[in-house]
Parts: sequence; structure tokens; C-alpha cells
Amino acid sequence: MSSSSEYGSHTWELLLTVDHQLKDVPKEFSIPVTGDLHIGGLMLKLVEKFVVSQDWSDYAFWWEQKKCWLLKTHWTLDKCGVQADAKLFFTPQHKMLRLRLPNMKTVRLKVSFSSMVFKAVSDICKILNIRRPEELSLLKQSGDTLKKKKKKDKNSKEPVTEDILNLHNSPVSSGLPANPGLYSKTMTPIYDPVSGSPASSTITWFSDSPLTDHNCSVLALSYPSCSPEMLAEMYQPRTLADKAKLNAGWLDSSRSLMEQGILEDDQLLLRFKYYTFFDLNPKYDAVRINQLYEQARWAILLEEIDCTEEEMLIFAAIQAQYHVSKLSLSSEAQDSTCESEVDEVEAALSNLEVTLEGGNTSNILEDITDIPKLADNLRLVRPKKLALKAIKSYWFIFRDTSISYFKNEESAQGEPIEKLNLKGCEVVPDVNVAAKKFGIKLLIPVADGMNEVYLRCDNEDQYARWMAACVLASKGRTMADSSYQPEVQKILSFLQMKNMSSQATSDPDSVDMKPECFVSPRYAKKYKSKQLTARILEAHQNISQMSLVEAKLRFIQAWQSLPEFGLSYYIVRFKGSKKDDVLGVSYNRLIRIDLATGDPITTWRFSNMKQWNVNWEIRQVAIEFDQNVSIAFTCLSADCKIIHEYIGGYIFLSTRSKDQNETLDEELFHKLTGGQE
Repeated sequence: MSSSSEYGSHTWELLLTVDHQLKDVPKEFSIPVTGDLHIGGLMLKLVEKFVVSQDWSDYAFWWEQKKCWLLKTHWTLDKCGVQADAKLFFTPQHKMLRLRLPNMKTVRLKVSFSSMVFKAVSDICKILNIRRPEELSLLKQSGDTLKKKKKKDKNSKEPVTEDILNLHNSPVSSGLPANPGLYSKTMTPIYDPVSGSPASSTITWFSDSPLTDHNCSVLALSYPSCSPEMLAEMYQPRTLADKAKLNAGWLDSSRSLMEQGILEDDQLLLRFKYYTFFDLNPKYDAVRINQLYEQARWAILLEEIDCTEEEMLIFAAIQAQYHVSKLSLSSEAQDSTCESEVDEVEAALSNLEVTLEGGNTSNILEDITDIPKLADNLRLVRPKKLALKAIKSYWFIFRDTSISYFKNEESAQGEPIEKLNLKGCEVVPDVNVAAKKFGIKLLIPVADGMNEVYLRCDNEDQYARWMAACVLASKGRTMADSSYQPEVQKILSFLQMKNMSSQATSDPDSVDMKPECFVSPRYAKKYKSKQLTARILEAHQNISQMSLVEAKLRFIQAWQSLPEFGLSYYIVRFKGSKKDDVLGVSYNRLIRIDLATGDPITTWRFSNMKQWNVNWEIRQVAIEFDQNVSIAFTCLSADCKIIHEYIGGYIFLSTRSKDQNETLDEELFHKLTGGQE
């Protein structure tokens, strides 16, 4: 047995700093330890110093000099390499972090600073109701991209207050696993696939997500774009070298936030890093689709991706259509919808209760089969041969999905002159706002082709009501459908937009939408506001009936069709070359691009790649392809680990399939992307 003097010779003092908010309690403690003391035992010794009871379950040791967490509590101090000069910081693993989302909204939430970034992003996405978190990552904004903003802030006299959405009461905040409900294929849809808004207020009844209906709408719906003046102040890459700066700050997915110098309450960007968007579903992915749309929109507006003038106008038209559609979802309409949902539930329960008791429900619940109808004097136009048209006024009644017309209102009790069934028909607007022409063109399928009928309305309100009814009827829905009133509002907003081109430019405040907000500053300078509005409206004709989600999905598809889509740029020096080049990394290929001219030199496809590795000593990436083709390069604009992770990440994403469940193979991801440093 060892004597007490011999035992004492093996002990040494270890200085520990505790991150706590307790009053009149010191933050530094000197603990006598031995090398064979395990980390868990050290925690126990430290906690026993506190008289006040506190929950320490989220605390762990952070080794400041080594920049690492001591999370393996069964390891001894000797095995960890901890000696007397070590500075250990006893601190919570979950800390507050500010995240700037693609829609430029900032959320503040608790994130694990000890987990690998890949796991932290997965937890963040569960809080935000975003599926497929492997497509996203965290980006630290470089100083160059902030220069313009800082210059603007310096010249600004008024302090800028940022609207931050606080989500710190999330289940992940305390280290508890979040509800995997959103990741279940059998779950009930929680978003309206037409509008993208929360399906009902019951999301908060059955989910432990901290998102309320309002917060959900903030993330799932886009809001008016910033002014052209603010847009001009934001960082816009002009060259390939500028674009390379945008991708320099991706965090290492295989290391924790603390290990990469991120501190509590720092701000990072949450962005889609990998441009392979798997299984987009409007029923479950309202937030994901919206954030994707926003990332695409800002990439277009800030010219992070090149597009032609014609393409820019198409993007502007889709944004305008989205804006028009969204006007129909005003907060008042949403409030009334929520109230009506509760009223319907209460009424249904009351009805069920009375029915079970054998009572009469007629006084309690209105007849739900009583479908609304429209009745108005409209003009009927039937095209005749020799380009002549017969125009005559009739009394029209719209009921269910059919239109009947009569000689006059008095004869409406009898048989109609004709009854038109609109199911499956094509509905085309025939409108000229300036000329006060409000027509509806109906192409009704009949046995020998299409029956062409025109309806002429007297004013905008009448047109909106009848047009909305026709659009729904063509889809087999009646005016009792909840989307009828939003459709009416959308059409009225569309007419308002059509009227913009004829408004006087002397009063810009009267214009609801500024066309300069829908295009990049370069194109906004090229045209006057009135000209730009007219060009956007011209491109808008083909998409005027899109819903909110349809407009966003069309925008994303148009973005994906651009030649430069999905390319992340880095400045590199190829082995044996005397000049710098640009390397473009895409989901299926690498492209060598001339830095001076922007012309592609060589393309290598991942499908032909045999292996890749990194020489960590000289920070060089080496790749072998089929037919004895091999390349090697060093990355100058970022750490070579970023490119290495991009290649492995895209290969990892290519292994996904709809057959497998949505549980991520985290081990495979780190095997493909982690490297052996």
C-alpha cells in the first residue's frame, strides 16, 4: 500500500473555470487531481464545490489551448493528455446562436457547440421544420462580403434594429431529441400544398416544434423584397474571384462550432450548400421550398449567378406572380381561416353530440350541402364564322361547377337556355384593364372538339368573382371551397398589377409593387420604371394563374435550368501550372475555368472518378479518373478541406433513394467527407 506522502507526490493542482450565472460564487477553482482520475470524476469533484444545487447535465469541459471538447467522460486525464498547465473551461454544450436564413430573416436558437456541424445542422433543421438537412450547412460570412454593409452602417445616422425571431425554447435546446414527426412518411400533411401556409393551428397541438403558426408563416412565406436602394448597397460579386469569396466560409462538417472559433451569439448563415434537392413535397416542405426559393431569388437579384435579360424578366414575372398570390393571404384572411377552423370543429362536435342524442341538428348546424351560387347579368359572346361575333346579354347563374343562362332574371325559375359544365375546361383571361374589358374565355371539351364561349363582365369585382368560380370549377371544385375567396383576392391583385403600367410615374407611392425590386440593379438602371413594368407584365401573361407554391417551384426550376446553376467557385493552382485558375464544383462534375476570361478549359465528371485524397501536409487535393487521367491542385481562396468535403458530400447525396427511410447515415457522410488529417 502507498503511504499518504507517496500519494501526495502524485497529485497536482488543476485550474478549472466554470461558466455560471450564480451570484457570490467564484468562477475559478483549483482542484487537486491525479493522472488516473477520469473526466467524469473531475466533474463530480468540481460540482461538489457548489452549495447551490443546479442542473449540470448539459455541461462539459472545453480545453482552451487544444481547442477541443473532453466528451469521453471515462477517459483519464493522462489519456486525454491533460497536465497542470491545461486550462479547462466547464461550460454548457448548448449555446445561443444567431442564424441568418436564405430569406434574410434572423432566428436565434440554442445549438450544440460540441456536436459536429453536420449533427448541429440536422438539429437546427428539425427545429425549423426543414426536411433533408444534409443539403444545408453553415457559412461564415467573409470580411470582403461585409465591406459594403459596414460602409453603409458607418454613414447611417439611425441605428439599425434587426428583427430577430427567438426560438430558444426548442426541445433541442436542452439536448433532448426533437420529435421525428416531420421525418415520418405516414404523417399528416402540415402545410397547405397550394398556399404553403400551415394547414391548421393544430400543428402546435401534436408537435413539440417551437414554431407557432405565426413563426411557421414567417419561415414558409416570403415577404416584400427590400428597396432598390438597399439592394444596391448589398455585396454583388462582379468577377469569378468575387464569386469564389462567397464559398470560402463553409464550416467543416466534421468538427464542432467551438473548434472552429464560433462563439456564443455569433451570427452564421444557414444556406443550401449542395444543389441536389431531393423529394420536394409541398405538403411537408413549405419552409424548405420557401427558403430554397429565397436563396435562388437573392442569387438572381445580386447576380451571384449569370442570366440573360430575357431570363431575368421571367424571374421577375414569377416573383410578381408570387407577390400577387400572396396578397390574397392577408393576415386578416389567415385569422378568419384559423377562427373558422375552430368554429367548424366545435360545430361538428356539437352536431355529433345532438345526433347521438337523437335531437334535431337543423338549428345548430347549417346545411353544409348549401353551396354558394352567383347570379348576374353578363354578356355572352359566341364566335361565328367570317369573324363575326354574336354578343347578347343574359341572366347567368353559377351553381356547383356549372353555368346556366336564361333570357332574363324572371325566367330563371324555368329551364335554362343552355347549361355549361366547366369540369375539365380551360379558363383563359381576356382582359384589357385600360380599355375596361373584363372577359373570360372558356374552352369546354365536347365530343367533336372544344366549345368556345366568351363571358363579358361589367367591372373588376364582377370579373374576379366569376373568374375565380370558373377556375375552381375547371378543377372540379365549387365556391364552397376554402380557396375561393383567396382566388378572388388574387385576381383583384392581378388586375391592380395590370393597371400599374398605365399609372402615372409621378406618384410612385401609389404603386403597390416596385418593379425594380424584382430585377438586379444592373437591369433596373437600364429601363425606366414604366418600361420595366410593361416588360415584366408581358412575361407574366403565361403564369398569371399560378398559386403561391407553384410560383416558387417554377422559380426554382427556372433557376436550375441556368447554365451556371449549382457551381461553387474556388481559386486554385493546378500542379505544374504557373497561373491561378478557377475550379467550379457541381453536383456531377468539376470544371477548370480560365480566371481571366471565364471560359471553361476542362471538365471531369464524378462518374469517371476512381478515387480522391488529400495530402494534408502540403494541402493538396489529388484526384484519379478513368483512362489514367489524374489531377492535383492546391486551393488558394479557401481551405482544401472545403473542396474535399464538397466532392464527398455530392457522392454521399447520390446514394439517397426514396425506398430507404429518411434516417441519415452520418457515419458514411463523415467517411466520405472527413478526411484523415
